[in-house]
Amino acid sequence: MRRTIRQATFFPCICSGSIKWIHQDCLMQWMRYSRKEFCELCGHRFSFTPIYSPDMPRVLPLRDVAGGLVSSIATAVKYWLHYTLVALAWLGVVPFTAYRTYRFLFSASYDMLLSLPINMFSTENIAADVFRGCFVVTCTLFSFIGLVWLREQILHGGGPDWLERDDPPVQEPPPPPNVEQDENLVEANNNINNNNNNNDVQQNVEANLQVRPAHDNGVLDPQMPFMDNPINREEPPVADPDEPEIGQEVVGDEANWNPMEWDRAAEELTWERLLGLDGSMVFLEHVFWVISLNTLFIFIFAFCPYTIGNMAIFLLGILKPGKPQMHFHGLLTTLLGYCIIGITLVKLHALAKMLRMRKSRRILGLCYIVVKVSLLSVVEIGVLPLVCGWWLDICSLPMFDATLKDRKASFKAAPGTSLFIHWMFGMVYVYYFASFIILLREVLRPGVLWFLRNLNDPDFSPIQEMIHFSILRHIRRLVASAVIFGSAVLLMLWLPINILKNIWPTFLPYTLSGDSEIILPGFFEQSQTRVWLKGFIRIWCSVVSWFLGIRSYLLGSDTQQQNAGQDEGHRHAPDAGQGLGAAHQALLHRDVPVGFQPYDQPSYFILRLAGLIVFMCVSLVIGSLLTLTIPVWIGRQCMTLWLVGGHIGQTPTAEEAAPPKPHELYTAAMGTYLCWIISRGIAIAVNLFPQGRQAVVQKIKHWMSIGASYAMAAVIFVLMFGVVPLLYGLLLELVVVVPLRVPLEQTPILFLGQDWALGVLYTKITCALTLMGPDWALKRAIERAYRDGLRDIDLKFIIKDLAAPVIMCFGLALAVPYVLAHSILPIFFTNQHTRTLLARRIYPFFLIVAIVIGIIVFQIRQFKKLYVAIKNDKYLVGQRLVNYDHLKRKASMAPSNLRDRT
Repeated sequence: MRRTIRQATFFPCICSGSIKWIHQDCLMQWMRYSRKEFCELCGHRFSFTPIYSPDMPRVLPLRDVAGGLVSSIATAVKYWLHYTLVALAWLGVVPFTAYRTYRFLFSASYDMLLSLPINMFSTENIAADVFRGCFVVTCTLFSFIGLVWLREQILHGGGPDWLERDDPPVQEPPPPPNVEQDENLVEANNNINNNNNNNDVQQNVEANLQVRPAHDNGVLDPQMPFMDNPINREEPPVADPDEPEIGQEVVGDEANWNPMEWDRAAEELTWERLLGLDGSMVFLEHVFWVISLNTLFIFIFAFCPYTIGNMAIFLLGILKPGKPQMHFHGLLTTLLGYCIIGITLVKLHALAKMLRMRKSRRILGLCYIVVKVSLLSVVEIGVLPLVCGWWLDICSLPMFDATLKDRKASFKAAPGTSLFIHWMFGMVYVYYFASFIILLREVLRPGVLWFLRNLNDPDFSPIQEMIHFSILRHIRRLVASAVIFGSAVLLMLWLPINILKNIWPTFLPYTLSGDSEIILPGFFEQSQTRVWLKGFIRIWCSVVSWFLGIRSYLLGSDTQQQNAGQDEGHRHAPDAGQGLGAAHQALLHRDVPVGFQPYDQPSYFILRLAGLIVFMCVSLVIGSLLTLTIPVWIGRQCMTLWLVGGHIGQTPTAEEAAPPKPHELYTAAMGTYLCWIISRGIAIAVNLFPQGRQAVVQKIKHWMSIGASYAMAAVIFVLMFGVVPLLYGLLLELVVVVPLRVPLEQTPILFLGQDWALGVLYTKITCALTLMGPDWALKRAIERAYRDGLRDIDLKFIIKDLAAPVIMCFGLALAVPYVLAHSILPIFFTNQHTRTLLARRIYPFFLIVAIVIGIIVFQIRQFKKLYVAIKNDKYLVGQRLVNYDHLKRKASMAPSNLRDRT
């Protein structure tokens, strides 16, 4: 007779209804499949109770515990040795060999060659060589990534026209015509002619997109339009006649390349396996390949160009033997070597074209593209911002009462620092200039700034332009950019400074050193600033366009703005067909963007444009003059009142008779903030008062509610950003700084402001480490505070669960040792030296005690986990799922509850 075994059902989570009950086997299968240990609906974590063998002893034998402990220690030692080897290989051997190779190649001599093994494996300056090697490895890594990315750009965006174009193939006799396809083509051409007669441009475009040409075999090509349509497709960059023409060969290996094997290798290779974190020793092979690639990259991309450039310098007689080298000799020589390599590649590929060496021609062309893009990237990212930074510094010398001799002396003292600072300022200037151009494009008529590249264009790709356009075209662009940047600096910096020196001689120079008691933030950025600047530009454009009569050109008319979507790209409305295509081809050749609106050209248009340029220059000078004077003057007046007010009631000495001069950064920041507050108040009043009394009252109530929430935020701000960092910084000062830096015979002086500032930094670092660490109460509290934000802030939660525990912990850590050192221990120790020693060393002593206790507690927990693991490994036979309310059910079945029910 067959018996049916019925499995027990459980309710392991909070869920109720039909999904409340489940079999343990089903749940185990789902957990293995989903890899989750909690319910996806209610979030409750499932719990299991272990089932041990009946013969398990109450206490494990010492032999089992000792065996498990030895096995655990052996496993830990094994992993420690493996990870130590991994760290030494990747963080020691790779950068060490990279730098030693780099040093040998760039200081090669006969003596160096003879002592190469000794120098490569020398133990001198290992730490410094490893640190420098990290920089070398980073450069080679970025070079490799750049090459791979450039390859992807060429594959996806296509190469230049001279690289993709092949030699004309041998003409073959055409196949017999296909009558059916010829009839289709004739009918399609008739449709096009009818559409052209109706002068319907939109239908003409649709017909152009529908008609396809036929190949030699008479089959229509669905990928190619019948005629060029410059409106609805992107034109490829036009080949420049200055660029060398290089033919292309259809490489069979690339066409028939199957990437499946590479994909499988990429699937098998993970970061853990690559770095050796999976416990295997395969990473040693990867280390060898990385060292080889580093050596290859250093030799090809650094040593070879440097050697070629150095030979060219000596052949030209620029640097004679015995003459001291110039600053950045290696970098400049390497760049010269790259230029020579580029010219050589052009000549070689022209020779390969003459000899009809297709494969060599393509390889040389790709190498030329790599050199070309590298040099252009260095020029656009490095040289152009550096030139802008130097030009900014030269034009601003009178503002700081400096001379070119001062800048020359600072450059000789620290050339690298000087170049980096000027490059950084140049990058900031270029960034803000580009942001201002983007703002202008939002106000002006599309097409006014056709001569400037649109950085917001989704089709804009500087790397593709570097690949496709010629060197001469890039040089013309760089010269034009340098002229525009330099002219803007002259108008906005040099000319206003000289005008200010003549009008107000005592205002300049700016003070960059002096009293620095007041600390203000040096970065000012408000979201309303962009809106106000945009509105001011719109008002200025409206006034100037009305005065000069060029509103249609500068801003566009209302009717044209409404029809911009229909007439976009049309200018002076040429006839449909060939005239329209020719007009757009001309615009594309001139780099005019597609978003172009027509305008009405008034009489004396050139003179009106000249007047626009004059108005623009005068406005820039006046605006810069006001920006350089008003905020600084207001800040100086406020600073003077502040500093003089602090000395009221005191008799000034002869040295204090002159008012202190604070740093000009503080005066400019304070004046800018005051100007912003005044402007913001005026803007609110202008917008609010015309709405009536009721609107003003409602706005005041709204501000009061916001003020109440900000009051709570202020309390939290004082606690979390005032008290906690102060206690934290003071505690670290007493634990670390004072015992190490202050001798026992001296009295330590605590600067609370400095301790608070350092405490802010320590608090931020601690919060970051806490969020990255394991889950515990402080981490959950910080995460909830971040999620709530300022709008949904919970004052009770912040004070109870976050501020109070931290402040209590730091307060006890500061108070308990102090009380012991100054109240209790002096009862037992009467020697003053002993008391001073105890007072100074009690804080680090308590830190050591806390660390020891923490280590002991951690080891006890780890031993408990090991004990349970040994017991489970030897005697565990299964697990039983635990119901959610099993504790309540046990309590309800207790004898006392039964007696109460009866």
